[in-house]
Amino acid sequence: MPAREFDLGPATRDAYGDALCELGAEDPRVVALDADLSKSTKSGKFGKKFPDRYWNIGVQEMNMVGMACGLAATGRIPFISSFAVFVMAKGFDQLRMNAAYATANLKVVGSHGGVSIGEDGPSQMGIEDVALACLLPGFTVSVPADAVAAKAITRLAAAHEGPVYIRTGRPKAPAIYRDGERFSFGKAKAHGAGGDVCIVANGLLLAEALKAADLLREEGLEATVLDMHTVKPLDEEALLRAAKECGAVVTAEEHLVHGALGSAVAQCLARRHPVPMEFVGLEDTYAESATPQQLLDRYRLTHRFIADAARRAAARKSAAGAPAAH
Repeated sequence: MPAREFDLGPATRDAYGDALCELGAEDPRVVALDADLSKSTKSGKFGKKFPDRYWNIGVQEMNMVGMACGLAATGRIPFISSFAVFVMAKGFDQLRMNAAYATANLKVVGSHGGVSIGEDGPSQMGIEDVALACLLPGFTVSVPADAVAAKAITRLAAAHEGPVYIRTGRPKAPAIYRDGERFSFGKAKAHGAGGDVCIVANGLLLAEALKAADLLREEGLEATVLDMHTVKPLDEEALLRAAKECGAVVTAEEHLVHGALGSAVAQCLARRHPVPMEFVGLEDTYAESATPQQLLDRYRLTHRFIADAARRAAARKSAAGAPAAH
């Protein structure tokens, strides 16, 4: 059968805004700050409902981090929002010292992650954000794939004691999960149980990975797809099981190939169970301004390229002989 088609649901940024409003109604400790992008990040929804617990402070990402960490020190649960590239790149020094070093109970939401923001162009694209967040000691780092996941993960962040980074996206997201699906930080979600190759993906590329699995099935290759929505802490046990069962692994992420999901998966498997691997992501380059689909195609981030990577990994496994499970 051809690759499946997904209905489009709300963008993950919209789901974040809705979840933040729910949390604000449930817990008066929840507060929110934004760096003059509240219409885009959707934190403005919270500001309209709870104006006394919301601050849009202007283009001051570093100050926003410091203010939010001060609020966290008084017992509040602060969520801060901006474009991923701005909050992580401009706010990194304050995130390092005031949040990570001080183990502040801060929740950071980076919107407009990846190249799928489209025509806004490379200056607005967060393609380094997940790697930067993973570098911060003590941070939990999550990249939800659809609106259901984004809403659940926002609620997890509020309940979690310690700093969290969540990446959200601009476009409507393929609807993968049903309402009520449960998520836990550090626990991947498996789709399928193929034994030929494991595709590890997150964010917008999870749907592409599932489509790739459909294409491979037509060729007689059975793939397991892992939604590694939490990049840090990584679900090493789920990854190890899949690597032993499949003997080949592909990672797929809407991010530079260095420093984020692919690097974390490779580090884990190099230490615990090496297998042939391929990496789908943005190579060592910035992108351009075009439509989201044009950019995903241009930078080889769609299901066709994920399937190609899976074929290469499976072929290398066959050439070398499948590793023995142990």
